[in-house]
Formats: sequence, structure tokens, C-alpha cells
Amino acid sequence: MTSTVVRPPQRESRDSVVIRFAGDSGDGMQVTGSQFTLETALAGSDFSTFPDFPAEIRAPTGTTFGVSAFQIHFGGGDVMTPGDAVDVLVAMNPAALTVELNDLLVGGTVIVDTAAFTERNLTKAGYTRSPLEDDSLARYQVLKFDITKLTADAVKPHGLSSREAHLCRNMWALGLLLWMYGYERTASVEWLKKKFAKKPLIAEANIAALNAGHAFGETAEMTEHLVGYTVPKADVRPGRYRTITGTEGLAWGLVAGLRASGVEKLVFAGYPITPASALLHTLANLRAYGVVTFQAEDEIAAAGAALGASYAGALGVTSSSGPGIALKTEMLGLAIATELPLVVIDSQRAGPSTGMPTKAEQSDLLQAVHGRNADAPLVVLAPMTTADCFDIAIEAVRIATKYMTPVMVLSDGYLAHAAQPWRIPREADLPRFPVTYRTDPEGFQPFLRDPETLARPWVKPGTPTLEHRIGGLERDYDSGHISYDPDNHARMTKARADKIAGVARDIPEQAVALGEDHGKLAVVGWGSTFGAIHRAVQIARDEGRDVAHIHIRYLSPFPRNLGDLLKRYGRVLVPEMNNGQLVRLLRAEYLLPAESLPKVTGKPFRVTDIAQAIRKLS
Repeated sequence: MTSTVVRPPQRESRDSVVIRFAGDSGDGMQVTGSQFTLETALAGSDFSTFPDFPAEIRAPTGTTFGVSAFQIHFGGGDVMTPGDAVDVLVAMNPAALTVELNDLLVGGTVIVDTAAFTERNLTKAGYTRSPLEDDSLARYQVLKFDITKLTADAVKPHGLSSREAHLCRNMWALGLLLWMYGYERTASVEWLKKKFAKKPLIAEANIAALNAGHAFGETAEMTEHLVGYTVPKADVRPGRYRTITGTEGLAWGLVAGLRASGVEKLVFAGYPITPASALLHTLANLRAYGVVTFQAEDEIAAAGAALGASYAGALGVTSSSGPGIALKTEMLGLAIATELPLVVIDSQRAGPSTGMPTKAEQSDLLQAVHGRNADAPLVVLAPMTTADCFDIAIEAVRIATKYMTPVMVLSDGYLAHAAQPWRIPREADLPRFPVTYRTDPEGFQPFLRDPETLARPWVKPGTPTLEHRIGGLERDYDSGHISYDPDNHARMTKARADKIAGVARDIPEQAVALGEDHGKLAVVGWGSTFGAIHRAVQIARDEGRDVAHIHIRYLSPFPRNLGDLLKRYGRVLVPEMNNGQLVRLLRAEYLLPAESLPKVTGKPFRVTDIAQAIRKLS
């Protein structure tokens, strides 16, 4: 009698994959996605993530407006976006299936927890009958598992309550997905031990659920659809890498800027608002690096406290989102009038008013550039990627301290929470721009300007013989005393404008991110649209189209060569997540017939959205 050896099916190879974890806001989808991301990073794949939060603090369980999702695009190539369409959807309840199914590729895989498809949950999600029992999911590969029961069985030895066991379902799902793509569990196990160090039974139960999901994939061999996959490692520059979010990039960049400037303290004053609050949380953990954090009673007080810190010789930083930036406007005007360094981080969100506070938009550009009373210019910068947030924060500190001006950084809800690999720079390679406080009393006037930068001196209060007054009232150009003289006001208004305009001489000329510096079409973007635009232009160029990508990081003032560069193209297309704000600035500044490609859905651009627009114009 001969025995037959059953060999496991060979793993299929995939260049890249897009997975979305979705469930109720209490199902731990952000944790699941974050841990999958960590294991992906350790495996050496490139990736880009898109956490998508519900706006409700705690929506009723099982409702569509309480769905929380986390998407990750990973692979062996240069991954620049979180992905247009989803290959694998993990839907922990019917509401998640309802909200997220339209983004799943035809033929894609959907994994569901059958225990969640109760009559009550189906009704909440808008189903009249279960989609698991009809042909509505016929276009997809549907893997139906009773994840709730499988999890309960796995954690039973640890004596958890039914509710506590239910909360481990996400770890079971994580274990299954880690098996599917051949990733390790080591980092996730260590994370669980650390997170629940004071609750060892909870840690052990979650680890058991994680291992059970992984073992289920290893041993079940259930259908021809549940097969394992391999994803190649990315070819990256040698160096030390870590995962970074935009919020972390901004926080660490501010600290690096503090070190570069030589200023002793960074005083961050903020007020809780979505999605900007995460920056306050991150900086609060950096006290050892000269960071002082202060949660003020309102947005105006936060801006005032940060400005007061700058007057005292510290680096003042404040942060908010669109509505909060509007409340800070008066204090920003005071910062411009007093000509003090101040860094303002705006994590933009969909509006107006409360709008969709957890969704991303680029709708504060005009507010940043023009949104103050009178002629009140300041510098506006925008990071392109989560990793670029680090560099742009350093640059904001440099410009603010060198030119004695507020600098606003336009991040957004997507950049704030999204993650990607970041090559950690060597400390020796970071810039240095030491600040010099005025201590010499000879010829001192508080608004005596540096002839090159037009910046006034920065004087710490209490510096001997350099007592002075500044404030919101107009000052005499020569003496710094209060002045109502009309000609002096015109002179001061021009000086403040010339100072900001002069920053253009101190920033890089605008470069072309991809393509030639002339041609038929330039696709111009700013902020978090970088990845989608870049990939769309790559596709168009592979199709033989004459198109280039230009991405603007300096939005006020514009780079000094930007106008001449744009005029070398026959047409200019501007995709942005607003109703056409950069396009208005370009038209006004350069009299260009730039064309707008707006998107105001609260979600980032898809590559296909921009690629289709390029085909129409080229």
C-alpha cells in the first residue's frame, strides 16, 4: 500500500496588493491595519496606507456611519498611493460590506465574519436579506468564516468574558491575513505584550487569537480561493528605515528645526480638533527634547500663548484645522504686525464649518494665503508626502526664525494619519541655521531691519538696555514707536510685503518632478496629491504622452521661476482636493489659462481619475 503525500498549494506571486480592513469603530480596524503595516515594513515591502475614520465619536454599533477602515497598498515596486481599487476586503459586519464593497475589484476577495450577519445588523446596514445568501456577491471570491466563534474557541482557555473575547476578533483576522501574504507575527506579538503588560490575560488571549487565525490559514486548505501569496521586497536605498506618519514627521521635524536653530525651547500651544489633535499628543511625549506643550482653553488662546512664547525667545508653534485656523486669524495678524517667528500647522479637513471632520481636503489654501484682515502676508508651505512632513517642518522653522514671520504649513487629514517607510537621516546631514538674538544696544530700534532679509531683530525680554515695546498698533519704520502717519503706514505695509516676497530668493527654484521642463501638458499639484499625480503621469508617459508633473511645496511666495516654467507648456492641469483654489492663484499671478480638476469627496484622488483627465487633454 502506497501513501499519498499531500503538498500544500504553491503560493502565488503578486507584485503589489491592496487590502482594506473595515468594521465597526469598536472593532479595532486601525490597530489591525497598523500592525499589518508594521509586519509589512519588517518584511521589506514598500507601502502606503490610508486610515479612514468615522466622524462620529461613537456611532451606534453596526451602522454605516460608524464604519472605520484601514487600507494598505504594499508591494515590491515604488508604492506611491494607498491604491485605487481593493484586492482584499475584510468586512467584519454588514455595514462595512455596504460601505466598502464598491471599491473591491471584480474578482477580488471579500472575507466576512458570518456571525455578524444577524437580522438586526443587516437591517442597520440597509439590507432586506443577507448578501451571503443571494447572488449579489457573485462577482467576488467570498470567504465566509465564523470569526467570532473561531476567536472565542481560541481564547477560551484564558477565561475572558464574552465581550472581551469578541474584542479579539481583529487579531484573528490579522493572523489570517499575515498567513495569506507570508508575513511574520513576531512584532505584533511583542506589541501586544507591551500594550497589555498590566493585563497579561488580555495579552495572552489576543496572541492566541492572532496565532489561531494564522494556523487556520496554514491548516484548513478550505477552498481553491484561500491560497497564500508572496510579495517581493522593495529595492530601496541602504539605510535605517522606520514607518512614519505625517503627524510624526511634523513633530520630529519641528524638534530637528529647534536643534538646527539653537533655540532652547519649543512651546506648542493647541486646542483639540480633528485631525490636528494628534500633533499635540505626539509632541507631548517629546519633553526630553526641549518641547513644552500646552492645551489651551480655545483656539485664540492657543495662538496667543504660542506667540507669547516667541516674544519671550522660544519657538512658538500652534496647530489646528480649518475652523480653528479661522479663529486664530486675529492672532496671526498680531504675529505679522509684531513680526515674530511663529509656526502654524493646519491639518486641513473637509468643510465648511464642522463639515466632515475626519475626511481630507485641501480647502484652506486661500485662507492660508489671503485669509486675514488688511494686507497681512505670511509664508505658506505644503508637504508632498508623509516623509516630506519632516523636511517641511524644518524648513518652516528656518524661514520663521530667519525672516521673523509666521509660517503656515498645510498638511491634511490624509497626510496626518497615513504612513510610509522613511529613511532616517543621519544627524550630521541635518541642516543648521543658528539663531542670533540681539544683545548689542548700539543703534537699537525694535524694527530696525536686516538689509538682506528685512527681518527685524529678535530680542529676549529682559536683555539689558534693550527694553522695547511692540504690539498690534502700527509702528514707526525708524523708531518703532506707535505711529498713525499715513505715509509711514504705507511704508510699513510695503516692507512687510517685500520681506515675504524676498523669501523667494532663499528657496529652491521650482523643479519638474517627472518629465521635461517644456511640452504639451503640465500637471501641477500641491500637498498630498503628489503620489496620485506622479503615478498618473508615469502611466501617461508610458503611453507616449507628452506630459510632466510639477509639484509646488512653496505656495507663498511661489518659487521665483515658477511662472516662466509653466509658460513653457501648452496646457496646465491642476488636480486638487478643493473647488479650484491653486488654479485661481496661478491664474491671478501668471495670467495662465490653467484648468482645474477638483475633487471634494473627502477622499484622496485615485490615480485613474487623473490619468483619464490627462488623456483628454493630451
